[in-house]
Amino acid sequence: MADSSKPATEVEHESSADKADLRSVLVTSVLNLDRLDTDLYRGTHHWIPRTKRLFGGQIIGQALVAAAKSVSENVYAHSLHCYFVRAGDPSVPVLYQVERTRDGRSFCVRSVKAIQHGQPILICQASFHMRQPSPLEHQFIMPTVPPPDALLTIEELIQRYLSDPNLADTARQGLNKILADEVPIEIKPINPPDFYRRTAMEPKKLFWVRARGHIAYVSDYFLLGTALLPYPNYRAQFSASLDHAMWFHSTFRADEWMLYECESPWAGGSRGFIQGRMWRQDGVLAASCAQEGVLRVKAMSQSKL
Repeated sequence: MADSSKPATEVEHESSADKADLRSVLVTSVLNLDRLDTDLYRGTHHWIPRTKRLFGGQIIGQALVAAAKSVSENVYAHSLHCYFVRAGDPSVPVLYQVERTRDGRSFCVRSVKAIQHGQPILICQASFHMRQPSPLEHQFIMPTVPPPDALLTIEELIQRYLSDPNLADTARQGLNKILADEVPIEIKPINPPDFYRRTAMEPKKLFWVRARGHIAYVSDYFLLGTALLPYPNYRAQFSASLDHAMWFHSTFRADEWMLYECESPWAGGSRGFIQGRMWRQDGVLAASCAQEGVLRVKAMSQSKL
């Protein structure tokens, strides 16, 4: 997820005009919530992925916005921890019920339930922190990669494959399905996969991402696939996020290019564990995330593309 109310879209030393622009974007975006009562909100859906289930990143984003509406203007989200407990139904709105768990001098904690059909589909806890100066400051070094201007988007890479007259019909159909899926995120892989060869890869990937508009969800969109990279002869028959956590280190904007670094240190028991780091173009580590998900796979046929 990138860009959620105060925690993700505030920019260093932003002006009052920037804040007004942010508020207007939130009001007209997928993060807009209708207030039904004190600490009770309703959210609707604007993008449904090919799974036809509610996209988890969108529910996390709306839950975080609901939590942020119950805290003061001088605190900022620094972490969130979520559990996906049921699949979301895209045909009905989601209710967000906020519990004011704790208000301290430096930290505030909020618990949010996302509810459909009278049952929770997501449970989220978010912590907010008043910014404080500290002599303790360090971060990893951003990986050295080509800039986004030097790389092709996913759509451009697919068009290259589709221009090959020798491409198998099954592969052509699969790539056209990907093109038909209107994803609100622009993606530029650093080392794009080779659709012609099934090659086992290290469970790590790097890509530049940014929102096509102002608001998008990134962290929950790509992580699980990282765990499949060492297994080119298997495909996911069923996958679903179990939990998701984020830590916000610095300010950033989702409509600017960010480098997303993903790695999967473990997989087993039909589950995969993945960690991610999101870097601003100036080398600042903006956010970290972690996720575990269900990955049930089946062997692919041996026919070549």
